[in-house]
Amino acid sequence: MTNQEVLQGLKQHFPKPYTDLEFKSVYELLIAVILSAQTTDKKVNQVTKELFAKYPTPLDLAYASLEDVQSCLQYLGMQKQKSKSITQCAQTLVQEYNQQVPDSLEALIKLAGVGRKTASAVLVKGFNKPAIVVDTHAARVAKRLGITEHEKVKAEKIEEDLKRFFKKEDWCYISQVIVLFGRYICLARKPLCFECAFIHSCEYAS
Repeated sequence: MTNQEVLQGLKQHFPKPYTDLEFKSVYELLIAVILSAQTTDKKVNQVTKELFAKYPTPLDLAYASLEDVQSCLQYLGMQKQKSKSITQCAQTLVQEYNQQVPDSLEALIKLAGVGRKTASAVLVKGFNKPAIVVDTHAARVAKRLGITEHEKVKAEKIEEDLKRFFKKEDWCYISQVIVLFGRYICLARKPLCFECAFIHSCEYAS
């Protein structure tokens, strides 16, 4: 399939992609994405309501006690590590960026708790800047559609393949839609092949 054929197929399912994470600012987005590691967006949304009510700005979070932050995150799992990451991240935003979230990959990945996936998600959803987000869903879909030969452990290789396959102007859309497509259509187990726009062109479905 060509990149345009893949785009058209994805648009049949999600013409206007969305994110399940709830946030009101780039700061809230950044913290929410950090917290989303190894858990669901639904659980993150449940805890961030209390978290952002208590710590509405990076300054508030930067000087919060770890115990208080952990109490907000108790239902997430890994709350000790995540509490440490988001408070350290907030401290850096205060000390180096005047409480503003930086808008470059290079700066974002230097923040505590932020890797390429998180940084790319913030660029796409927070700044509408072209980047490719590779999570478990994106890796699975890219492999099944023949865009990459790499497994999900090779996320950077998959990112490179997706960047070569799609035009840069489409990266923001792809980063959002491919995750939704993997989450709701191209499932890891029992994918909904008979509801899929690619049923006649996908080797995995044949």
